[in-house]
Amino acid sequence: MDGETAFNKAYDAVLSRWPADVRSIDVPSIYGTTRVHICGPQDGPRLVLLPGGGTTSAVWFANIAHLTRTHRVFALDLMGDIGRSVHDGAPLRGTGDLMAWLDEVYDALGLNGAQLCGHSYGAWIALNYALHAPKKTSRLVLLDPTSCFAGMSPTYLLHAAPVLLKRTAQRERAFFQWETGSVPADPMWQDFLDSAAAVQRSKVVAMRRPEAKNLRNCTVPTLVLLAEHSRAHDVRRVAAGVRRLLPQATVTTLPHASHHSIPTENPDELNRQLTEFLT
Repeated sequence: MDGETAFNKAYDAVLSRWPADVRSIDVPSIYGTTRVHICGPQDGPRLVLLPGGGTTSAVWFANIAHLTRTHRVFALDLMGDIGRSVHDGAPLRGTGDLMAWLDEVYDALGLNGAQLCGHSYGAWIALNYALHAPKKTSRLVLLDPTSCFAGMSPTYLLHAAPVLLKRTAQRERAFFQWETGSVPADPMWQDFLDSAAAVQRSKVVAMRRPEAKNLRNCTVPTLVLLAEHSRAHDVRRVAAGVRRLLPQATVTTLPHASHHSIPTENPDELNRQLTEFLT
């Protein structure tokens, strides 16, 4: 079985654990097509989910059943990253192109005023989108956001370097275990992560921290959930940055969580806090 076939099989296996009403569509844009998984009550508040880099929308498998009790969820595969969004159009040159991409998706799906939640790289995109289009964003949740309120840890970047130079399942496993302190509890998720190492990204945009003045002017109600044991950055420094630059935001640290595992491992507390804030 080649790498692409193994990845698609693993992707479908994780998606099979989503609610039975999930519908998958491809939304066209000048950048290519965006795969969106839609589920939940049609009259529920709309919630857009943006995953961390290299995980795709499949990463929400431990959260989706809980979120769709109350929300109509739109889970996107990121343009330029692995997954079933196809980047075969205009190049992604920077943050502005990602904002234009999301504008097209929002307009096509009628998501004006939706709530927005992102993890890691997806949280960085989500924050920039709330700054770019505050009237389109009614609430914002950032899960252990990277390069938003503080820099990333040099030690983390050093451990990530072998994966960035050449992605293999073995290197991805070692990096995940170093950051989280364990292997994934769910064998199906481990199979997915292994398969993802064989799939190539087209373009992941370099993350530059938003300007302080733009953050201070942000009025979107925001919840920042930090992972207590995150090795991606200094959690205390990130929390201080949020309180200084986005003083209206609520900042909470999830105990026992790490950066890579925050959506998938022991998700009950995360799901509870998401529901409390979003409803």
